[in-house]
Amino acid sequence: MNQNQQILNYMLEGNKITPLEALQKFNCLRLGARIWDLEKEYPALKIKHDLIEVESGKHVAEYSIEDLTLLLRSKTCK
Repeated sequence: MNQNQQILNYMLEGNKITPLEALQKFNCLRLGARIWDLEKEYPALKIKHDLIEVESGKHVAEYSIEDLTLLLRSKTCK
C-alpha cells in the first residue's frame, strides 16, 4: 500500500493528520503533496485544511476529511 492509500485510510477512520504524524506513522516527508494527490484522484473528497498551534507555539497544517457521512454515501473512494 502506498503513502496516499495509507493516509487516506487513516483519515477515513476519522483521524486528523499533521506533517509530524505523517512522518512518524507513514514515513511521509511531504504530507501536503500527498493531500494534493488525494484531492486530484478523488474530486468528491473534501479535505479540510487547518492551521493549528502546537505546544511549542508554532503553527502547523492539520488535515481531515470534512464530512465522512456524505463521502461514504457517495462511494467515490476505492
